[in-house]
Amino acid sequence: MHEGKLSRGQLQAWALNRYYYQSIIPMKDALILSRATDPAFRRVWRKRIVDHDGQQGDDQRNGGILRWIKLAEATGLDRERVMRGHEVLPATRFIGNEYLNLVRTRPFLDCVASSLTELFSKDLITLRMEKLRQHYPWLDSALDYFEARLTEAPEDAAFAIQYVFDHAATRAEQESVIQALRDKCDILWAQLDALYFAYVEPGWPPPGAFRIKDEAKPIEANRG
Repeated sequence: MHEGKLSRGQLQAWALNRYYYQSIIPMKDALILSRATDPAFRRVWRKRIVDHDGQQGDDQRNGGILRWIKLAEATGLDRERVMRGHEVLPATRFIGNEYLNLVRTRPFLDCVASSLTELFSKDLITLRMEKLRQHYPWLDSALDYFEARLTEAPEDAAFAIQYVFDHAATRAEQESVIQALRDKCDILWAQLDALYFAYVEPGWPPPGAFRIKDEAKPIEANRG
């Protein structure tokens, strides 16, 4: 992606599968919220749900899910097709459910720590936006999701890491939260590996999954 080597169809496969994962995030945060016994924690954490689901009323604003749909539409996908999720890879569905299982069953502090992949996201998002604009300029007007995450993710990560630092008092708790973060990284890597296998090399999407119709060469920016 960052080298401009993806075709439109490959970007569609990424956007469609990633949408399924994005749709899981507010459910994950709602599960964590339901397990929190500290009102101060709940007041802060509920912001994450609003960030993804949006908000209605006097302070109406779109959330990350609608912003991601906008990006998927810019790749050429139909909104309803994306939201149905019928064509996501089995691995995408599995890792989404596995993330929900993690926050249902692991110690509460591990659940908070699993969100700390956001510690590394700001630099990656900045680079991704730069490369998307460079190599896929037709997506330039649909990068609202990444724009918002440049501020949302660091705020969320700062709260989460301070909470973990303050509450992981024993060596066992510290090892456990580190493992939770490793497990979350494994979840993210599993989706990337599945996407690569299905749509890059060897390029074998399983039955029922999204299939690329246009196998044209990667779309590159107009060099003028």
